[in-house]
Amino acid sequence: MGPASNIEKNHGYSETVELNLVQRLADIGISLSAEHNIDALLEKIVTEALSFTNADGGTLYLVKNGKLEFCISKNISLGISIGGLTGSPGSFDPVPMDPAFVSAYAAIEMKTVNIPDVYKSTEFDFTGPKTYDAKTGYRSMSMLVTPMTNHEDEVIGVLQLLNALDHGTGEIIPFESRYVVLAESLASQAAVAITNASLIKEMERLFESFLQVMVTALDARSKYTHGHVRRVAGLAMETARVINEVRNGPFAGLSFTADELNELRIAGWMHDIGKIITPQHVMDKSVKLETIFDRSELVKTRYELILSQLRSEYLEEKVRLLAENAPKEKVDALDAEAQGKADAVKEERDFVLMCNNPGEFM
Repeated sequence: MGPASNIEKNHGYSETVELNLVQRLADIGISLSAEHNIDALLEKIVTEALSFTNADGGTLYLVKNGKLEFCISKNISLGISIGGLTGSPGSFDPVPMDPAFVSAYAAIEMKTVNIPDVYKSTEFDFTGPKTYDAKTGYRSMSMLVTPMTNHEDEVIGVLQLLNALDHGTGEIIPFESRYVVLAESLASQAAVAITNASLIKEMERLFESFLQVMVTALDARSKYTHGHVRRVAGLAMETARVINEVRNGPFAGLSFTADELNELRIAGWMHDIGKIITPQHVMDKSVKLETIFDRSELVKTRYELILSQLRSEYLEEKVRLLAENAPKEKVDALDAEAQGKADAVKEERDFVLMCNNPGEFM
């Protein structure tokens, strides 16, 4: 095979590698956009960046309070992982926004910095990496630092990759130029994903605040149901927790996921939300006939009218009998009948008024 054939073969191989990298970058972007947990997202960004560029170490910073706050760091050869979901707890000091530091320079100038050897560079202050090397016996060499810019062209963080490794020998080499553009693309996708996840987190916080305001308003509306919503939500969550822990019985095969537990909690908080627009006289009535006032007084008035009508009819009939000189027995029978009707009406009235009072038994 001649030189031309070798060139064509290498050119074809190069194109295949580039296409694979682009496809992998697209797959990573899709994966990042699907992750909404901030800690998991940051860990995924660093892990994918290390794999993507074949780097040995990586650190991610986010811009907070005018500084670069440490979030997560991984080093494969040292077996170190700090921060994120799976990393050990720990942190590094925040990096001030001083262009003397390479990560700050990348954020301020919005430029990617590719350094072949940090020990031979005089452009930036590498006291931090050198101190780290002295403590761990590590050798920091090549470094690729790229800002993470969101959709509004704002730098929200910096991705710092350390020690690119040769795929064949495993030796430390400078970061290849092709990885610079791809790392910038990855950082941009990561920035958008972080922004989206942060917005979702803020929306969740806003919704939580809304729930607390609604519950507080419900508690303030009624002295009779004060604390009811909180108790229902607490009991629901405690019940779900116990169900998740049991290993036998009818609930042995039932388990609530984290999302389902959150939905249950929200349902507990929201189950009485309709009371916020329920009229006060309906929600707080002390007796069953109460609206704006206790309507039992109207019932009493209605029965008094019935008794008055019965009394009027009785008196008219008695006057007629006396005018006709009816026997005393007939008048006495009329008196007894009238008294019986009045007693029946009063008994019915008393029963209705008794039913008006709330209680478990009647």
